[in-house]
Amino acid sequence: MIQSISVVGLGKLGASMLAGMASRGFDVIGVDIAESAVRAVNEGCAPVQETDLDKVLAAHRDKVRATTSHEEAVLGSDISFVIVPTPTDSRGAFELQYVRFAFERLGRALARKDGYHVVVLTSTVLPGATRHGLLPVLEAASGKECGKDFGLCYSPEFIALGSVIHDFLDPDFCLVGEFDRRSGDALEEVNRRICLREPVVRRMSIENAELAKIALNSYVTMKISFANTLADLCERIPGGDVDVVSDAIGSDSRIGRKYLTGGLGFAGPCFPRDNVALGFLCEQVGAKGNLLVANHDYNKSIASRITTKIAPHVEKGRTAAVLGLSYKPLSHVVEESQGVALALAMAESGMRVIGYDPLATDGARNAFRDKALVAESIDAALADAALVVVTTADARFRALKAEDFLGSKESVTIVDCWRCLDPSVADHPQVDYVPLGRCVDDALASGVLEAIWTN
Repeated sequence: MIQSISVVGLGKLGASMLAGMASRGFDVIGVDIAESAVRAVNEGCAPVQETDLDKVLAAHRDKVRATTSHEEAVLGSDISFVIVPTPTDSRGAFELQYVRFAFERLGRALARKDGYHVVVLTSTVLPGATRHGLLPVLEAASGKECGKDFGLCYSPEFIALGSVIHDFLDPDFCLVGEFDRRSGDALEEVNRRICLREPVVRRMSIENAELAKIALNSYVTMKISFANTLADLCERIPGGDVDVVSDAIGSDSRIGRKYLTGGLGFAGPCFPRDNVALGFLCEQVGAKGNLLVANHDYNKSIASRITTKIAPHVEKGRTAAVLGLSYKPLSHVVEESQGVALALAMAESGMRVIGYDPLATDGARNAFRDKALVAESIDAALADAALVVVTTADARFRALKAEDFLGSKESVTIVDCWRCLDPSVADHPQVDYVPLGRCVDDALASGVLEAIWTN
């Protein structure tokens, strides 16, 4: 029975996996080339910011250690999980240089090891990368043969930043892409012991698993874009309300309610790039990827569309505040953030834009490149704002009252992208409330519909 695990890469996912595995009773060795990350883990501290990571590491410090030596990790464990960055290249594919480096180091360590060892790649890659781009590195560096001397699997995680440990320990399913049955059996055993509930395990070829990972993420992005299309439509029919429509169609088991809330587009470090990568794969193998390209283009157009919608509500040169600059609540990540994109589009249209986010101040300031300001507090962001756009449903924003938005101003326009504010804000006589996904002019919308059927 496998008891010792090594985790190569101590970023948000790797460090959280290490902590989660330790909490389930495994002895875990973390590996990273950054000495600061290794030192933090050995001191029982989180090397990165992630919900509950500090607490879980501290509670299971006796089960965890870290090192910069891949050899030490391989010789001290039975299975190694590799979670290092695979950045997007200029073509939209995923680069492998960091994984190749890790596999080469692991291969050297395998050359020193007598027993069987399983290597599991968790980083997101495209089909063919593991077998043709990485397996040869392991075999060349180790001088050993996969399937005979060591095992290899591809097994990505389906997690969300901010809830990584929870998602890792309680997944919807475990995906096992196996080189052979022996390596797959070893990984499945570990997965079943890690998960808090008996997991659904889907075993398949490495290539099918590589495709399944990016296909799942890309499918979710299309669901988000469809919800945003519904929101746009609901704004244009009398009494239209995207939440009412989404609740209805989401009740159908063929659709489901998750990711069907119209608002802003998909964002963050995974969804946009995985959709683009799947389109790249289609192009390379001769499949039709038109749907993926259209989805990407539609998502990129949202900031411009909303800027056009809100422009009549504020004069050029007046101050507009954007609340929510991270790509989602409770995150400091601004990668592909819709809030940042919207703030920049608003600034380009002539507004004076000031943004605020409880966690993403530094990242947003770098992303704005002096085109917009970043406030240190909500009060500072709202003080002079004639227009306020709420781009994430952060609890701190949901708790705001009309008086917080108004301050000493006679009136204010509030664009609520997720319809998350207290109803008292919408009903306040000094607030011009503009909810995305709801019709605000029934008479105009009714006239448009009537013209379709009477002319």
